[in-house]
Amino acid sequence: MLEKGHEYEKAILVGVYAENFAPADRSTEESLEELAELLKTAGGIEAGRTLQKRRTPDPRSFIGRGKVEEVKLMVLGTGSNLVVFDNELSPSQTRVLAEELGVRVIDRSALILDIFAQRAQTREGRLQVELAQYKYLLPRLTGMWTHLDRETASGGSSPIGTRGTGETQLESDRRYIRARIEKLEEELRNVRQIRATQRSLRQQNGVPVVALVGYTNAGKSTLLNCLTDAGIQTGNRLFDTLDTTTRRLRLSPTCEVLLSDTVGFIRKLPHHLVEAFKATLEELSYVDVILHVIDISNPEWQAQAEVVEKLIAQLCPPQTPKLEVYNKADRLDAEILPHGADRVSVSALTGQGIDELKQLLLHKLDADRRQLRLLLPYAQGGVLDELHRGGKVLSVDYEERGIVVEVILPPDIAGRYGRFALDAADNDEE
Repeated sequence: MLEKGHEYEKAILVGVYAENFAPADRSTEESLEELAELLKTAGGIEAGRTLQKRRTPDPRSFIGRGKVEEVKLMVLGTGSNLVVFDNELSPSQTRVLAEELGVRVIDRSALILDIFAQRAQTREGRLQVELAQYKYLLPRLTGMWTHLDRETASGGSSPIGTRGTGETQLESDRRYIRARIEKLEEELRNVRQIRATQRSLRQQNGVPVVALVGYTNAGKSTLLNCLTDAGIQTGNRLFDTLDTTTRRLRLSPTCEVLLSDTVGFIRKLPHHLVEAFKATLEELSYVDVILHVIDISNPEWQAQAEVVEKLIAQLCPPQTPKLEVYNKADRLDAEILPHGADRVSVSALTGQGIDELKQLLLHKLDADRRQLRLLLPYAQGGVLDELHRGGKVLSVDYEERGIVVEVILPPDIAGRYGRFALDAADNDEE
């Protein structure tokens, strides 16, 4: 992880394009450029970069002896104190490279985890990041600190005062981390139970949930601000938002939704993070509509959109309705912007296309919802629970003649309860 005591750290960036890697795992000029942005976000400065092409990575040092010497000269020539690899390194490779290069070595996953640790604000966010860090750290303990090799067993060559019960400091640290992981997982299970209760209440109230998903820095938070006046602080930085923010958005007199911002995705997202953020990401399994926000001004927008689509496919049911929202359209000079079924081009900064987006979203959520006044006989009181589950109950009055309910219902459900309607003619006109 990056040290926070320095005002900045100078780093050499290294990537490997290996032929035996899956295309998504290969390092390219584009992914190195993104790594430089990640370094900047974490508070570091790029002092140089190098990209190596080879058939397979070296099992010992990942980049081979000759490249190690080249990177070492770059470190010495620039006065760098850090080397960041765009690819994921094994614990032994990280240890060997640190010894050979004489500076700290981290990979892309460690850099992303460091950024998440800086950005997390809520208790839930901090729990998730800490869990991901410990899961990443556990297999990498050996060789990270020299004191971990000290034997604390009785006898032997241990210094006076360090003799213990027969386990190494490494084993002790491993035991502590495993216990901490169990504790964090238990706390996050409690968070998921709370979310499940909140989700059940939302479903009873019949309020649709819309999720904003997209690549990091695609403008999701800016779009949420534009739609709801949420007042979220935004910036042109990767992973500017980690903690979920939810706001109400009224699309019409009869349709109000909950709009939720989510953590941004990125290529080569550490799987420990995806696992740790399940408490947040599982909400995507229950949303009514997904807004996939795409930064159309980014030359890599198609590759970024593909990364997000793959994650959506993993996290969401295949039948979940989706709109593609091409953001930052104000930065394009093109006369023809992306358009078509379930697509809209917008600028969350200027408000361009926002009204069209609302109309498309309203159509997705079924604009034919009807507002009805129903008179339920007391013997049919169980219908009230069904109305809570299937629609949005606005008011309930208990009168002598029965239960008067004002409710907003989708057309398929509204037809089922037409026999209870009060002022049916007026309701038809509405």
